[in-house]
Amino acid sequence: MSAVLILLGVLLLVAIVLGLWVAGIYNSLVTLRNRFKNAFAQIDVQLKRRYDLIPNLVEIAKGYLKHERETLEAVIAARNTAYAASKAAAANPADAGAMKGLLGAEAGLAGAMSRLMVVAEQYPDLKANQNMMQLTEEMTSTENKISFARQAYNDSVMVYNTTRESFPTNIFAGMFNFTEAQLFQIENVAERAAPQVKFT
Repeated sequence: MSAVLILLGVLLLVAIVLGLWVAGIYNSLVTLRNRFKNAFAQIDVQLKRRYDLIPNLVEIAKGYLKHERETLEAVIAARNTAYAASKAAAANPADAGAMKGLLGAEAGLAGAMSRLMVVAEQYPDLKANQNMMQLTEEMTSTENKISFARQAYNDSVMVYNTTRESFPTNIFAGMFNFTEAQLFQIENVAERAAPQVKFT
């Protein structure tokens, strides 16, 4: 009888240790997932700041670029698309579709902003406008903050994905539905350049 009790005690102890080990893996994945979601929230803050600056930039340019209405409307449309995509991605940064939508919208916004800046270069009075210079300086600062926040997010995603894919964590990650997180990177090399907002 005592041998059976010892065996049951050992099996219970093994089950408890195994349960604690699985709980530790689960908690580790939750922590890493929350870190990359928080890192994306930092990107989202900077993207919202940029989206808030763009209408002001367009409004100032509107007075000088009377014959460039199409360019200004394209910038606002691209900004609105990017803003909507940002909200979808912020709701769940682990959603691959939402992240791809955001990356595409950001690429469209970068292209529209680049066209605006090329057109604005042709108007010396606009370049010399004090409000325009201040806004472009704020935009440049915001673009730098977005770059830093994106790097921190991608680092968090890499740690999460590496942990999630490592053995034996990968077994439990699949069981507990921890899906792969998407990096925030622009695939097209031409689109990697941030919108140029400097007037020199």
